[in-house]
This record gives sequence, C-alpha cells and structure tokens, in this order.
Amino acid sequence: MNFDKLLFPHEKVREIQDQLVLKVDEVVKKEKNLIVHAPTGLGKTAAVLAPALKYAIENDKVVFFLTSRHTQHKIAIDTLKEIRDKHKKKFGAISIIGKKGLCLQPGVHKLYSGEFHEYCRAVREDKRCEFYTNLKNKDKLSANTKSALSDLKIMNPVSTEDSLEVSERYSLCPYEISLLMSKDAKVIIGDYYYIFHPEISANFLKKIDKNLSDAIIIVDEAHNVPNRVKDLFTARLSNLMIKRGISEAKKYKYDQIRHSLVEIGEVLDQLSDFEEEEQYIEKDEFVDKINEITDYQELIADLSFAADAVREEQKQSYIGSIATFLEAWLGDDEGFTRIVSKQIGAREEVKVISYRCLDPSLSTKSVIEAAHSTIIMSGTLTPTSMYKELLGFKKTEEETYKSPFPEENRMNIIIPKTSTKYELRNQKQYKEIAEILSKIVNKVPGNSAVFFPSYYLRDEIYKQFNEHCLKSIFIERPNLSKPEKQDLLEKFKSYKDTGAVLLGVISGSFGEGIDLPGDFLKNVVIVGLPLTKPDLESKALIDYYDKKFGKGWDYGYLFPAFNKTLQSAGRCIRSEKDKGTVIFLDERYTWSNYRRCFPDSWNIRTTMLYEKIIEEFFSRN
Repeated sequence: MNFDKLLFPHEKVREIQDQLVLKVDEVVKKEKNLIVHAPTGLGKTAAVLAPALKYAIENDKVVFFLTSRHTQHKIAIDTLKEIRDKHKKKFGAISIIGKKGLCLQPGVHKLYSGEFHEYCRAVREDKRCEFYTNLKNKDKLSANTKSALSDLKIMNPVSTEDSLEVSERYSLCPYEISLLMSKDAKVIIGDYYYIFHPEISANFLKKIDKNLSDAIIIVDEAHNVPNRVKDLFTARLSNLMIKRGISEAKKYKYDQIRHSLVEIGEVLDQLSDFEEEEQYIEKDEFVDKINEITDYQELIADLSFAADAVREEQKQSYIGSIATFLEAWLGDDEGFTRIVSKQIGAREEVKVISYRCLDPSLSTKSVIEAAHSTIIMSGTLTPTSMYKELLGFKKTEEETYKSPFPEENRMNIIIPKTSTKYELRNQKQYKEIAEILSKIVNKVPGNSAVFFPSYYLRDEIYKQFNEHCLKSIFIERPNLSKPEKQDLLEKFKSYKDTGAVLLGVISGSFGEGIDLPGDFLKNVVIVGLPLTKPDLESKALIDYYDKKFGKGWDYGYLFPAFNKTLQSAGRCIRSEKDKGTVIFLDERYTWSNYRRCFPDSWNIRTTMLYEKIIEEFFSRN
C-alpha cells in the first residue's frame, strides 16, 4: 500500500500503525464509527489524522480533533505541518482552546468557567471590551481584523500561540479571530465541549458555518470522555458560595437578595441535618423549601438581574453562580442523581447540594448519530465494548491493537503479596509494603515512579519506606501548579544516572499525562488498587448501569478505577527504545475478577522472585 496517497506524514509507517491508518481510511469512506484501543507509541495522531484529512479535503468535510490536553494540541498541529510540507497540500487548520484561555482581558484566569462566560457576555453587550469592538467597523470586518486573518493564513496550520500573538498585536479578540479562521479550516483542534456540550456546540458550529453531518470527529484520550461529559451537566451549590453571594449582595446593597440568600443558606442547613456524610434528595424537596421563602422562578430571575448588575462593576458574581445552579436543579431526573453532602473543611464544615449527571450518552449519542464518522481512541480504552455502550454508539467497529514496541523491552510483574484493601490496612501491612518497595527500587538502575491509591496511604508507607530506600525521594504534593509540576519533574529527571524515586498518587498530578522518555524512567510500581468505598454517586451509577446494561459494578465502579492504574502504568514505556518494568503490588491483581481487567495483549508474570527477575531483566542488553 502506498501510504503517501493517504497523506501519511512520515517516511516510514510503523508496524501495527499501518493497520490503523487503513482502518480509519475504511471507516470514513463508509461513514462508519470506530473505537480504538491502541497503546502508547503506536503513533495514533498521525495514523488517524492523515486519512481523515485526505477524505475531508476530497469530499468537503471537516475534521474535529478533540482533546483535553494542550500538549496534544501541539502534537496535532506539528503533525499537520508535516503533512503540509511533505505532500505540498494547502488546507486550513487551527487549534482553539477554551474561550477563557483565549481572552486578553487581565485577571480573567481567576474566574470559574461559568463566571467567565457571564462576564464576557456582559462586557461585550455593554461594549466595554475593546478587543471585541475592534473586530468590526459597523457591520464589516475592520482593517485590523483583515490584516490579522491575512497574517494567520500565511502561518497555517495555526496554533493557539499564533492566534494569541497576532490578535494581541492588532488588539483583537483571539477567540473571535479563531472562529473566523475556523470557517475555512479543514481541521479544528479543540476541547471535548466544543462538540459534546449541546449549547456550546450549537453556537460554535453556527458561528463557523459547519454542520455535524459533515464532521469527522476524532476523540483523543477518549477514556476521559465519560467523566468529562458528565461534569459538563453537573451543578453544585455550597454554603461557601452562598456566604460569598451574601457578601456580594451586601456590598452592592441588594438587601432583598441578601435576605433571600440567607434563607437559602438556612434551607441547606436543614437539608444537611443528618448524621451521615451524604444523603440522596428529591428535586421537589429542595424546590418546595425554596417556594416557602419566595417563588422559585422569580428568585432565579431576581438573582440573574442582580448578577448582571454586579458584573458591570466586577468580573465575578457569586449571585450569578447561585442562579445558574437553581436553573440546573430543575433539569431531568432520568440519568441524574441529587445528593446533599458535608465534610470538614480547613475552617468550617462544607455543605453541598449537587445535581450530578450519570449518563454521558445523553449528550454524546446524538452527536455520534449526527456526525459523518466518529473515531475515539486511547491507550486505555478497555474494554472497548464498555465505551461503545456508555457513549451511545450503535453500529461501530471496535479494534484493539498490540503495542508496537519489542515485548522483550518491557517486563510486567504482579507481586502477590500485601494489600491496600480497607479492612487490611494497618502498620504491619504498611511496613511490609515499604520493605518490598525499597527492594524493588534499590534493584532498578535508574529512576522509579511509585503510585498509591491515596495521599494518606502514600504518606503512611513513606514513613517506613524512607528508612530502607537507598535513593533520593521526590514527593508529589496535592494541587501542584504547572510550573511546580514541571520543576519537580526536571529535578527528578536529573537523577537518571544515579536513580531517584517519585512517590505520587494514581489520581494526582503525575498518574496521567506526563512523558518521561528514554532513560528518565525505568520502573513504575502501582501500589494497591484505587478502589475507594463506593459513595452515593458511585452507588447511583452502579444502579443506573445495572438497569441500563446489566453491568453496574463493572461500568460504574471497577473498570473506571482499574483504568486509572493502567494510565499510571503507561508512564513507563513511551518509545521503541525504552526499557522498563511495570510492577503491580497487591495480591488482588491475581484474583480473576481483577486480572480480567488487564488488556489481553499484556504478558504478565506473577512472582515473589521479583528482585532476581528485575536484576536479570536490566542486565540483558
């Protein structure tokens, strides 16, 4: 097969990658859908983008490449530049991040997304945003806008940095400039919500003159989609938000609003008056209590009116956030659950009432059915049948590809000893885990990363691990900023010759989305399983998926948790030259109910002779 005909950007097509290129070419031609589990290093971005772009150019379609990671935006743009240069093809392509990330107004990064959109709407309507008003002269594009578009067309494909730099130079809104560029684009790289949030998607597609029926949708890191889409339709109201809303009403002398918010706070206190940490609540239970204070719909209108006035004075409005929650609370019951919860905060008890989405297919199903083709892919999209059902695919092809890397370069080991199971947790267990961990990392000739189910477990085991480990230890803290995260990684990488150990958490900053190529990481250890005691949302998910698919425990609890361990395990082997060990430390990994969760292509050894095996593995050339 001549892969140049499919606009493949590289001189050589990798083994297994060729199968994916041909499969994508086949499904877009037949207007089918595709679910792809393909391990890291296969070259998914090039394999999927090239044939999809070729079809889009020849058949007047548009490719939407959706990803939540900004680093993946750059990889996609670089891939498109290679296609352009190798095949001398002219086509429009643009990377467009969230509206807030493309805003030049100072201080907007501090706003929550909902607050930003309300602020943006207010300053545009009041003509207080020079970047927006500079776009047009009367009803026609201004000279500056035409110049900016001309500059960006020369740069094609256009990165986010390009849009920001050119727009700032001409004092224009980068988001609006990006929309204008998107009208002629064959590839648009953006976040999931540009297509999967109904309101945002409808507005976005209308502005760029595109239809879903002409869209080839490629979803990268698709294991994130169910939770990301559910979060889009989830709303929360806390006692802290109410207190800030009261302060805001007091500041701007909205006495009636302040009085209403005080009473809403009292309603939340009443609903939180129980011994447990959380309870389910019915929609009408909350609405009826609000109606005892004032008419529910009139309250929403009054809060929204006050919030608009507040935003004329400041960017953020907690009153507006409360109005948004009250509106959302009136939503459907099917596919949602409602919960009141409380927990001890740093200064006071935090009480939250939430409306939580359980079913991502309420949004994704209609998109998949409307699009020309939808292709979702990830290195941990197992089982593919689960994602097919969760996201609402009907007719679709499912493909699972093996790793393209030499099998002899990776050793997967289960050590059937110790457990982080809740009822087995004690100091004796922590000591044994610490001793095994130290024996592992001391044998590895280079850096190791160890991932735990929680910060508490990590910190308890560290106390004893620190006594036995012969290497420098780096500890991930919760909520690291991007610069802090990068600084810690760079220091850790500098120990590649002598070896160091990074202690992280499966759901923390380093469990997913970091690349430590080549000699920077030789070993990953997953301690335990991140199976927490099911909370009410998990129980609602299990119940909902049981009724819908008959697979509540797997879909609502086990598989999502297990996939987190696979994501952390994937930090190790990132290229065909990498060599490393991936170790699962917990006896439960040998149990059939958990062992079945590993991808079929994984060759896993169960052994207690791990020191000898690690030494022999790294001694081989």
